Amino acid sequence: MLVDVVYLGELRTECTHGPSRSSLYTDAPRDNEGKGAAFSPTDLVATALASCILTIMGIKARDKKIELKGATARVEKHMADNPRRISKLHVIIDTRATELGEAQIKYLKHFAKHCPVHQSLHPDVKQVVEFIC
Repeated sequence: MLVDVVYLGELRTECTHGPSRSSLYTDAPRDNEGKGAAFSPTDLVATALASCILTIMGIKARDKKIELKGATARVEKHMADNPRRISKLHVIIDTRATELGEAQIKYLKHFAKHCPVHQSLHPDVKQVVEFIC
């Protein structure tokens, strides 16, 4: 997998996914000298965690012929100073729009912390994953 990133000036980048050629933009957040007009790089890390959790749950659901469509994730990012870094990611997975039973939810919850992004983040980044069922 390859991503090309071009600095556009004024703390903005264009990121192009090599295989699909789809693009997204980043912008520095307002609290770090930017306009906050797009995802910041750290927003993408937070987004990647929530998306990865749902994707892994989706793979495991598909394997067991469980319908996960309609499940959502919301992630809240907390930043620390000195050095400026992500200190905590709080992910809320909401499965109320699905018709999952208790055993199915328990099965899928098991995989939430086994996604590659969760496994890749530094241990100093506190990751809280909560479920609303």
